[in-house]
Amino acid sequence: MNEPDTSRWRSLLKMQPTFSLELSDEASDFAKRIRDSIPQFDFRDHVSTAGTCIDFKIDPQERRFWSPHLSVQVHSLEEGSQVRARFSPRPEIWTMFMAVYGVMAIIAFGAAIFAYVQWFLGDRPWAIVLIPFCLLVIVTLHVASLIGQNLSADQMHTLHERFNQVVAAAKQSN
Repeated sequence: MNEPDTSRWRSLLKMQPTFSLELSDEASDFAKRIRDSIPQFDFRDHVSTAGTCIDFKIDPQERRFWSPHLSVQVHSLEEGSQVRARFSPRPEIWTMFMAVYGVMAIIAFGAAIFAYVQWFLGDRPWAIVLIPFCLLVIVTLHVASLIGQNLSADQMHTLHERFNQVVAAAKQSN
């Protein structure tokens, strides 16, 4: 019996796409070369760095609600280093989504407890209707984030190109 291909569904449900790059350079040295190469680009004002972390952002005049940013971290390995990059919503948008997810989870948990107490006391457990509502809000937010991710695919491509340009410049400065 053949196993069903679930890779399509996993990619549809994936939030915050990631990619990585293996390097033979030491992490701190490569991060310094990246920082040193950023000023030569016209998008330098939209890149921020701190240690081995680099954030690529969309220009403010091109920003939309769903505009992503690319968070890059350079990690040391036993031999060389690894660059790990993750596309995600801007931090304020991501925080809002996580807060709503958290509030809905807390409300659903509280509703389950309250409904159990109502049932245990012989009352009608009306609080249980909040659980599907909370789940619906969570699923709706997830679908909205996937739609936003698709709407911002062009900006994700732009950020990835900027990352590639900076990495190429950093490799050349070696």
